[in-house]
Amino acid sequence: MCRSIKTLRPPFTDEVTEEDIRAAALQYVRKISGFRAPAAHNAEAFDGAVEEITRASTALLASLQVRGSAAR
Repeated sequence: MCRSIKTLRPPFTDEVTEEDIRAAALQYVRKISGFRAPAAHNAEAFDGAVEEITRASTALLASLQVRGSAAR
């Protein structure tokens, strides 16, 4: 796993922004694709993957229930 991706849920992080989630998605796509920046012919697939992972991550974080924490 990419070690630069930080945990984005309580109690590790109190405030999570859209930019935090997108940055984690970008790091993930870079790691699994092996590209820091894709060639022009791969840019659409790369960017689409980042957006899909950002959406899925946002949904995941919104639905998690962390035991022992106050409801949000």
